[in-house]
Amino acid sequence: MYRVFEALDELVAIVEEARSVPMTASCVVPRGDVLDLLDDVRDALPTELDDAQDVLDHRDKLIGDARAQADKTVADADAEARETLDNARADADRMLADAKAQADRMVQEARAHADDLLRDAQAEADDTIADAKEQYESVTARAQAEADRMIEAGKASYERSVADGEAEQARLVSQTEVVQAAHAESARVIDAAHAESDRLRSECDEYVDSKLAEFEDVLGTTLRSVGRGRQQLRTGAGVPDYTEAERRSERRR
Repeated sequence: MYRVFEALDELVAIVEEARSVPMTASCVVPRGDVLDLLDDVRDALPTELDDAQDVLDHRDKLIGDARAQADKTVADADAEARETLDNARADADRMLADAKAQADRMVQEARAHADDLLRDAQAEADDTIADAKEQYESVTARAQAEADRMIEAGKASYERSVADGEAEQARLVSQTEVVQAAHAESARVIDAAHAESDRLRSECDEYVDSKLAEFEDVLGTTLRSVGRGRQQLRTGAGVPDYTEAERRSERRR
């Protein structure tokens, strides 16, 4: 490259020092010297410039080839992308179908299990209600029998008191001086009989009320147990323990 610049400088000097052609802007230069310098310039130029010129000459062809190769690469990439997308969609559809089938199977199993739990809870509740009803009937029967017995006893006591009062009244009727006292005693005996009858009836009512209160507590415990069982069934907490509720009810009684 140094020789190129040196030859160019010599050519510039030759042109500057050449004789001018009269009446023109041309000059006369030594042809041989100029040709020698041009040959030196040509020889001194690197071969890469010639290669670059060849590249420039074939630029359009290279660009066309590169564009065709790029288009082919893009087309291949698009085809591969579409194939990959189709495969991914097929895999996603298959996985979705498997997941849906699994979910349906789990739902069916959960429903079957819930139905079993509900049937067991219903059977337990029916047994509990039947036991409570039987106990209620038993307690009511005992309370009714006790009430009837106490009422009969009160009636008998009342009748005896009335009979005693009437007998005493009849005995005292013949005695004029004690008639008023007999009437007063008879009234007192009758009042005492009525009071005794009222007291017995009140005790009977209190006894029946206490038994009914105990049965009401049993029914309340049963209803709460059934409510907790239904709540546990709705929340999926498992089968309720009615035995523990019955033991608590027994302890309260």
